[in-house]
Amino acid sequence: MQVSVESLDGLERRMTVQVPSDVVTLAVEKKLNDLRKTIKIDGFRPGKVPLKVVQQKFGSHVRQEVIDDVIESSYAEALAQEKIRPAGVPNIESVESEDKENMSYTAVFEIYPEIKEIKLESIKIEKPVVEITDDDLEAVIQKLREQRKVWSEVSRAAGKGDQVLVDFEGRIDGEIFAGGTGKDMAVEIGAGSMLAEFEEGLEGMASGEEKAVVVNFPDDYHGKDVAGKKAEFSLKATRVSEGRLPEIDEEFAKAYGIEDGDLDKFRVDVRANMEKEISQKVKTKLKNAVMTGLLEKNKVIAPSALVAEEVKSLKQQAIQRMGQDPKTFDNDSLPDDRFEEEAGNRVRLGLLVGELIKRENIELDNSLFESTLAEMTASYEQPDQVLEFYRQNQKARKSLEGMVLEDQVVSHILDKAKVTEKQFSFEEMTNTQTN
Repeated sequence: MQVSVESLDGLERRMTVQVPSDVVTLAVEKKLNDLRKTIKIDGFRPGKVPLKVVQQKFGSHVRQEVIDDVIESSYAEALAQEKIRPAGVPNIESVESEDKENMSYTAVFEIYPEIKEIKLESIKIEKPVVEITDDDLEAVIQKLREQRKVWSEVSRAAGKGDQVLVDFEGRIDGEIFAGGTGKDMAVEIGAGSMLAEFEEGLEGMASGEEKAVVVNFPDDYHGKDVAGKKAEFSLKATRVSEGRLPEIDEEFAKAYGIEDGDLDKFRVDVRANMEKEISQKVKTKLKNAVMTGLLEKNKVIAPSALVAEEVKSLKQQAIQRMGQDPKTFDNDSLPDDRFEEEAGNRVRLGLLVGELIKRENIELDNSLFESTLAEMTASYEQPDQVLEFYRQNQKARKSLEGMVLEDQVVSHILDKAKVTEKQFSFEEMTNTQTN
């Protein structure tokens, strides 16, 4: 077998492979003889069909099957011979096999980029430091009270903090728009669940009263059909209610899992949950900072074939999050270019992290895996069943192992990078976007 490799643009390569024609000829003869023993053709006894008849009837099909098999096996051998690591599926450009001394074909593919150096020492990371104060604790308890607010109907006009049940109909340029109507929708004035002009329009309304308000949708509004447009809403209040917050007492503590209603235990439990939340926020923020720094300080080309696969994966996830069926979804409404930047970054990070694991001999820390698994399953009602699932399901276990190994890579980079601490309040950290 003869192999020649030509470098094209970037990571693309064209490999020409020549295989002696007798390899194909002998394989075709063997397949036809094997077929002859099993096929049934009218006029011939089983196993007695002449080879010439079999060849006339199935020869071209068998030959193509053999050529496909030879290409598959010789392609793998050629890559091993030339010590090439392809990224993605090859494009077989041409095949020549008839009446020639050698069968030849060309395969065009991309290779993985060569990563000569991974710079870690120049990465700069800000590590968040958060102290949970007593005021933070009381603010969270206040939010828990808000979640258990009880609404009672009143006969007066609505004010800030009140809840209004409202029927509404919105029009843009005189036409009702999608999502612009609702009936008996509960809106708490000042809560920010609706646009400010809509909520402000409810102030002063009593049950049964009607009103028209103008609402300006911001340019960056999530609904593209109405973003940047002006709408006129017809409002009708059907009920006005005021809220009453529960007292912080034994019953309140019991509602949050403290069986004996001990308020000291309740506060300890709330603080523990706050610390857990902050710990996860800090971990996620640190990881994102590390990965961003790794990308910024280490330029690597992402093979387009791998980026295309990642785009497909991200698109599928987006469609599923929208509650749509990928089989019937209109792909033109979600163009690929919306995902290309993220897909490229994911591929580049994958290449860098994989190379770092190999160079630094980073292996899975089994004790860290077990503690991560225990921590994760503890939040379930039946942790033993979840634990058993991860022990029995290899796919799920491998996924978790990958997450733990990635955490180990982050720790490794943090040990090498320039890390400085930055103070954050509890509120700042909880409101920080870390995903």
